[in-house]
Amino acid sequence: MPKLDRSAYYDLTRDMNWKLRYVSEEEAFPEEQSKSYGVPAEAWWEWDEPYKVTYREYVYNQSDKDASTYSVKSAIARSKLFDQVDPGWKSAITAHYGAIAYGEYLASIAEARMARFGRAASWRNMATFGTLDETRHGQLQLYFPYGLLRKHPQFDWGHKAFHTNEWGAIAARSLFDDMFTANDAVGTAIQLTFTFETGFTNLQFLGMAADAMHVGDVEFGSLISSIQTDESRHAQQGEPTLRILLSQGKKEEAQRLIDVMFWRSWKLFALLTGFSMDYYTPLEHRSMSFKEFMEEWIIKQFIDQFRDFGLEKPWYWDIFLDELNWLHHADHLGVWFWRHTVWWNPDAGVSPEEREWLEAKYPGWNDNFGRYWDVITENIRQGRIEKTLPQTLPMVCNMCHIPVCTPSEPKQRHIAPYVSEYNGRRYQFCSEPCKWVFEINPERYAGHLNIVDRFLAGHIQPPTVEGAYAYMGLTPDVWGEDAENYAWAFKKAEGGKATAV
Repeated sequence: MPKLDRSAYYDLTRDMNWKLRYVSEEEAFPEEQSKSYGVPAEAWWEWDEPYKVTYREYVYNQSDKDASTYSVKSAIARSKLFDQVDPGWKSAITAHYGAIAYGEYLASIAEARMARFGRAASWRNMATFGTLDETRHGQLQLYFPYGLLRKHPQFDWGHKAFHTNEWGAIAARSLFDDMFTANDAVGTAIQLTFTFETGFTNLQFLGMAADAMHVGDVEFGSLISSIQTDESRHAQQGEPTLRILLSQGKKEEAQRLIDVMFWRSWKLFALLTGFSMDYYTPLEHRSMSFKEFMEEWIIKQFIDQFRDFGLEKPWYWDIFLDELNWLHHADHLGVWFWRHTVWWNPDAGVSPEEREWLEAKYPGWNDNFGRYWDVITENIRQGRIEKTLPQTLPMVCNMCHIPVCTPSEPKQRHIAPYVSEYNGRRYQFCSEPCKWVFEINPERYAGHLNIVDRFLAGHIQPPTVEGAYAYMGLTPDVWGEDAENYAWAFKKAEGGKATAV
């Protein structure tokens, strides 16, 4: 076998489907785990992955990538390169490690479910590699922040975040449990590999790797590049799964799977990637705005895929396009204001030059968001830091678990939270699509408690903002502070340059 070309044996060894006689199909592939949607077993055997790899090739490639990535880390650890990286960028990767590292291990559960309950042998073969991928990604993204612990204790949250009740961790767990650990094989293929990975994270990792190199963070750039090459392979499981569903007349089911997870993914993506690109990345290294990135890479790709597969754009597409103009700006303002509730140091990113860039990329930014930053800036200049910190908790969505925010302009926007009643309880949502996701499957989501639910239920003691910090596992040595120690507030524009007051 080692002497044969792959083409001589690949199809035979990876596509060993057979009719079961020792047990029934229902026993081998229970519906709650595999979710066939009524598609006959033989129809699934047409599953064919576009990215083909043998175990021999896989091990060789992965070993080579690990050797390269860990070598870069070892070399950088002996230098002072990380110390010279912009504070905002350090905040971006600190947020990334906490939100993503442990989630990679959870994704290995999703891949393992497809490796066992996928209805085609070729699919199970591909998912086995995906399981190994996600385990490797988790190991890498826990080891790298561990090596930075001597720089700041916040990097411990690469491992710690998902074990706490911090509000962002609650939101991430809710999304990842829905997509990874509590999903069936078909739902995982469509929602994780097609919608989330192909549509969002794969392209994001490409951009982050390039940005890291521009900023000078060679270590993180090497890490993300190594992960992205795996993502581009195992993310291909969604397309053949989707094709089989559509060929069997299951367009409505496929459309709903995509629509639900596109919206859920967007809410977290806007929160983390939005402010990383538009506020935390140094101005001189911003190749495009978050909105431009979404339009050029994410939206274009999804529109092309919807057309190619004969699918429709999600019914809420206009709502999504509207949020693209303001949601991550509102999220960023809230995260900076409630900075003690996160494990990284939010970079305000609103120096005079940065505000000029934001206004150019998002016309009307100064009128909608700059006026709030004007008040914050004045309070900082007058030494009234306490006025830039919250005295209470915000209203939080019962679906995405992210604080509710809606700009007051234009007037036709729906300002009040969306409300739904279920089993005698009132649920409040940030948007109509979040309400829709909840209402099509309320039993799946009704038991989830966001951070405000827990506060009102008496889980947080004492029932104060300080008590909430403690409940979330945040202490003064790790909770967020302004990344630049408010230096941006003491700059003014003179002759096109930002100078200290």
